[in-house]
Amino acid sequence: MIKAVVFDMDGVIFDSEKLYRKHWMISAKEYGIPEETMRELCNLIAGATKENNEKLMKSRFGEDFDYMEFRGGTLARMDQDILENGVELKPGVLELFEYLKEQGYKIGLATSTQRQRAQRNLKNAGILDVFDEIVYGDMVARGKPFPDIYTRACELLNVLPDEAMGIEDSINGVKSSSEAGLYTVMVVDLVEPTQEVRDKADQIYESLYDVISLLDSGLC
Repeated sequence: MIKAVVFDMDGVIFDSEKLYRKHWMISAKEYGIPEETMRELCNLIAGATKENNEKLMKSRFGEDFDYMEFRGGTLARMDQDILENGVELKPGVLELFEYLKEQGYKIGLATSTQRQRAQRNLKNAGILDVFDEIVYGDMVARGKPFPDIYTRACELLNVLPDEAMGIEDSINGVKSSSEAGLYTVMVVDLVEPTQEVRDKADQIYESLYDVISLLDSGLC
């Protein structure tokens, strides 16, 4: 029986993955990385920690590639974009929050984003207080795709992993939630599900509204 729902943030709650991708592509052009290569990498780095992404980028471009500089410039430009233009919530997220509150589910957040950036965006959207517990990327030693962040979220929410649902949009996030033992739902954003994701996800949907229907059906 599901007692808690744990959300990823970027691409699930915020329509922000398109912003990440926009600014990754700008940085890639500055660094001379081919557009096709960067599009492929965007699918692989989405949802993962900076440490994992640094290893991935160095494996592609060599140990001399300064990923932290590359990342820093990208995020600074994206933060300015959000400051000037805001970031939209994904369709259905407020309705899902309302449903979960009404039905007595605990609500958690498991995001690879660092505390300061995540809190700022959640506060600006007026939804920080929605969550009973939040695990930020700097609160676990191993980030997604490892299961630690979802395991920690369940501990804080005082539920067993098989009593929780994880909602993700990325390959790394689906792996993390599934390996932690949560009922894992992928809500497709920019990354299409691979066969590995199809094997690991319990459900794959196009919309958060489908999650309301799933919970209402009592099938999970």
